[in-house]
Amino acid sequence: MDETNINWVLAIACLLAGIGIGALGYHLLIVVAGNAQQLRQRLAERERELANIKDGMGDSLERIAQLAESLHRESRSLEQEAEEASNRLGARSLRRQAMDAIAPEPAAATAEPGVPRDYADGDRGTLSEDFGLRQGDDATAPQPPRL
Repeated sequence: MDETNINWVLAIACLLAGIGIGALGYHLLIVVAGNAQQLRQRLAERERELANIKDGMGDSLERIAQLAESLHRESRSLEQEAEEASNRLGARSLRRQAMDAIAPEPAAATAEPGVPRDYADGDRGTLSEDFGLRQGDDATAPQPPRL
């Protein structure tokens, strides 16, 4: 072979090798760029979902605040109603007031018996402090302190 033929064969071989290396590099770059594009798309989708969730959360919190305000208003109106009802039910009716004005108060003779006590009224009963003590000098003697 001639030197010129070898140069041409070498040039063609280098050209084919360059085209192959270029195609391989292009393929790898496209794959990396495609992956980057997919990642950007996924990131954008996640950001949209997050924005939707935040909007939904804001709407939920606003609804909760409205419900709490409504509950507060209802509780105030319920308290006012209860107060009015207690005033109406607790006040004496006009008929009852008129009857009380006409009828005298019942006598104290119908009072219930008192609760039993463990001390004397001072009538010198069996529960009095000096029951059974002799009258005289012993009555003026100092007594021990009581606890």
